Amino acid sequence: MPHLIHNLPVDLNIRSLRGQLLTSLFFSLVFIFCQSAVVRGQERSSAGLSIVGTVTDVDGRLLSNVTLTVNSGKSSQTDDQGKFSINGLSEGAQRVTASLVGYQTETREVQVTTDRNTKISFVLQTGNDLSEVIITAGRKPESLKDVPSSVSILTARDIKEQLNVNPSIAAILGNTIPGLGTSNNKATNSGQTLRGRQVLVLIDGIPQSTPLMNGSRDIRTLDPAVIERVEVIKGATSIYGNGSAGGIINFITKKPVADRAFSGTTSMGFNGNLAHPSNTLGYRISQGFSGTVNKFSYVVNGTYNYTGVLKDAKGNVNSQPDGLGENSLYNAFAKLAYKPNEHSEIVASYNLFRSVQQTDYINVPGKYGMSPSIGVKGEDPGEAAGTPYNHNALISYRNNNLPLASSLDVSAYLNSFVSMNRYVEKGTAWFGPGQTKIQSYKKGLRLTLNTPWKLGDFGQGELTYGLDLLNDRTNQVLTDGRVYIPDMDMINLAPYAQLNVDLMTNFVLKAGIRYENAKVKVKDFNTIATGDNGAGSTAVTGGEIPYNATTFNAGLRYNKYDIFNPFLSFSQGFAINELGRILRRATSSTLESIATDPIITNNYEAGFSSRLGIVNLTAAYYISTSNLGANLVDVGGFLVAQREPERIQGYEITADVYFNNKWTLGASYSYVEGKAEQEDGAKVYMNGLRIAPPKATAYLGYRPLTSLDLKLLWVNTGSRDRFDVRANNLYANSEGPVKQINLFNFSAAYRLNTQWSAGLGVENLLNNDYYPVVSQYRAIDAEYVRGNGTTMSLNLSYNF
Repeated sequence: MPHLIHNLPVDLNIRSLRGQLLTSLFFSLVFIFCQSAVVRGQERSSAGLSIVGTVTDVDGRLLSNVTLTVNSGKSSQTDDQGKFSINGLSEGAQRVTASLVGYQTETREVQVTTDRNTKISFVLQTGNDLSEVIITAGRKPESLKDVPSSVSILTARDIKEQLNVNPSIAAILGNTIPGLGTSNNKATNSGQTLRGRQVLVLIDGIPQSTPLMNGSRDIRTLDPAVIERVEVIKGATSIYGNGSAGGIINFITKKPVADRAFSGTTSMGFNGNLAHPSNTLGYRISQGFSGTVNKFSYVVNGTYNYTGVLKDAKGNVNSQPDGLGENSLYNAFAKLAYKPNEHSEIVASYNLFRSVQQTDYINVPGKYGMSPSIGVKGEDPGEAAGTPYNHNALISYRNNNLPLASSLDVSAYLNSFVSMNRYVEKGTAWFGPGQTKIQSYKKGLRLTLNTPWKLGDFGQGELTYGLDLLNDRTNQVLTDGRVYIPDMDMINLAPYAQLNVDLMTNFVLKAGIRYENAKVKVKDFNTIATGDNGAGSTAVTGGEIPYNATTFNAGLRYNKYDIFNPFLSFSQGFAINELGRILRRATSSTLESIATDPIITNNYEAGFSSRLGIVNLTAAYYISTSNLGANLVDVGGFLVAQREPERIQGYEITADVYFNNKWTLGASYSYVEGKAEQEDGAKVYMNGLRIAPPKATAYLGYRPLTSLDLKLLWVNTGSRDRFDVRANNLYANSEGPVKQINLFNFSAAYRLNTQWSAGLGVENLLNNDYYPVVSQYRAIDAEYVRGNGTTMSLNLSYNF
């Protein structure tokens, strides 16, 4: 069968490229220093009237990254000194809103005069996150206090802080988001489920996940340098469709700077193993530009990140399959926006992500439970593993001035994604050596309309409704041309509607419906041979597989009192998950006889948020069920999807304490457990691929100076031992016991002045000798690899 999706031609001379990048960085810095004064002078002369000022907390601490928005639509953010400037305004009354996660939103009225610079200052009170505006949960901007479900948000400041410790976004999320599994120190996010189920990953609403055949590389699909914030919606959500059974991770990319025609950030850094530094030096270079010129605005960013040799606490080289040692990451991002008037906007963006491993080491398998796999000098005959490329292109149009006070948001997108797995010298699923790659190509259209309404004294609300159209074409082939999974061509048309009602002032009721109408076309194919001369291959007649389902959601939140803000919710999720695994292990000759029914997930949740003076507290308990799951179980040495009833339940607790302007303290704990019901009625535990051990996190923040932030972070993964060894006296794949892990990380940020800042991060501060969770539960000799030893990162940034 011809390949429908091909890799881009890539022929990169790594050493030459690194030299060119360093040279380009040098000239960029020279250009920046020479031009910044001229540009600022031009900005001052060309800008209209301005609102300038500072933002502090109640203790007088200057707050950075505060979002300032005026009613005309212009916005800005405070710098490291808490200062902001919103330019290009007209004379007259303006309403200015200041918001920051962890603080109560404040709105002020100000009269802009011809004095050019109208001054204003904000003092924000500490509070919970309920004043923060999010866009993912309801596909429109809304306050957290109106969302009847669990939501976690990472701001740009949070990401920058964690970036000092580890630049991998999978590690950043694993260390900070309750309910999400920890990172596995690899280029994949295998086992990093959310509340025991697969998560749908989006970039500005563009799906990155490949649910038809899960390649477990969807979380790590862009660099943190281009992320404005991350919104994590937990639990099944019927408003987004295929693949969101566990929830949604939406990466929201950076917005243009509104008050300058030309600005940017230059960052560079180095990292390496402190205890065993030889050959471990890595470096990172990132350059971004941003600005607004009249009705146009732009963001451009390029990042290159090279990771040196990774070593464990004892100095052994970690050269695990799909590892991050000697990994090169490239990320190019561009966004252009045009506002024809104050009511509408057109945005076009493009993101290219590439991350591959080209190493001088090969993995020598150890013995599970006894000795680790280590890297030794050698040559891997396969192609570089990782993500050869991930392209995202998006164009969107927004208008908030339609009849009936309605608003429109329509987006068209393309996504092309290739995931290259490691080379296998002797395959178990096919004959001889081989290396597979998952190829996925998506194109789609998302239409969202929003109409407010009011019904006398009964209440008021809004209706969000629209249509999603998605074409997802995915396959998995070997680099030698053999087909492992045939081309699966899915077209999904899904109308939806979501009603939001404000009842009696402080009750928020949400209810919605979505109809999934999907068809997957598969041509005639042969399963891959497991022996010579086509032995073990089955001929399967292709056809069309229909999927139809109606999913519902409903939730209620009471938001009158900060001391107790409870919610209840029910939501269903839809997924055509792991269809590829089912097809590639087919033993029947027709599609009709293969069990390919979708997964309909029912998610029940109750929780609350609370603010008690200086303490912010959240808690949630959830139950997630499905009549037909897709639990992967080791059957004869192969992971086979079991279509069995599943029940998952768990809880999450978070707490943050703001003692004063110097000290902060926070902690979280998340627990999840799940079982599947077999044909005989027996209920068995689900393995580590789905269920992560309990996770606890904590941090202690100290700010001795307004320019210096110090933070100590603790990540604990608990133990989980649910399975016995099988008849061969070995644990089955992904059923190994997991022992407790304690890791301490440290982050420091110092602002030298308004332009220069430095960051220091230390991962595994105590050089703990440990095996990551995935290394333990996989129970495979080759994947029994220790975690990284103490690694230090030093970063320097210049803002202009």
